[in-house]
Amino acid sequence: MDEEIDFDKLFADADAAFNGQYKTELNQLTGLSKAEVDAITPDDTTDLQTYSTLIKVVEHASKTNMSQANLITNIKSLGEVAVKIAKKVPSLAALF
Repeated sequence: MDEEIDFDKLFADADAAFNGQYKTELNQLTGLSKAEVDAITPDDTTDLQTYSTLIKVVEHASKTNMSQANLITNIKSLGEVAVKIAKKVPSLAALF
């Protein structure tokens, strides 16, 4: 059986993330180019997966109005590459 996709819910979730507490950080993070991400470390596949996961963590933090301390803890749990990528966003870099 094919699972139906609830586009209304997907759009609502995206709106909540991009209008939440960390909307500026999320916009800046998603605005990083592949070249900027690649410049951080040389492992394309792993780094892009980490970047994608980092975006999801910040989206979740934005939707749920997560505290800065919890957000930083979650980013750190993704590893050194995620921290380096997060530091490309000035307002996130200030939290480390």
